Amino acid sequence: MMLARPLPTFLLCLLPLTTLAADFTVELEIPAMETAEYHRPYVAVWVEDDKRRQVAQFALWLEQEKWHRDLRSWWRRGGSKLALPVDGVSGATRKPGHHTVRASSGLPAGTYSLNVEAVREVGGREHLRIPFQWSGQALELSAQGESELGRITVTLVPEEQP
Repeated sequence: MMLARPLPTFLLCLLPLTTLAADFTVELEIPAMETAEYHRPYVAVWVEDDKRRQVAQFALWLEQEKWHRDLRSWWRRGGSKLALPVDGVSGATRKPGHHTVRASSGLPAGTYSLNVEAVREVGGREHLRIPFQWSGQALELSAQGESELGRITVTLVPEEQP
């Protein structure tokens, strides 16, 4: 009689992880500010895994590529390794008001953080992290900024499977 042996650990690493497709909607507010010299903020929106590695890019709003480093958290966590501009992600800065970013991403079930970072020339810097557990169930989470960012709301909805 032959007994089934478990797969060696190194072979388990080669098995594909089941990804769960999600439609992300990120609503973010850029607050209006009364200041002598106002510049529109540079903004990056991305998702990190539980090891703080970038796994999805959703938005990168800048005027010129040379300013990418000013988004320090985004740059250090993986932005410096991207081929820029990122197709479908990079764009011009936005004026104060409410903005919506929509994207799709396939993520394995796990622990993640949605990150929104904003920095203004002759202004401040703010980075909000919104942690979430992704298991294929719909989610809605939010956070409130204090200076450069207003209310941030993220909605994840499982994608319809054909």
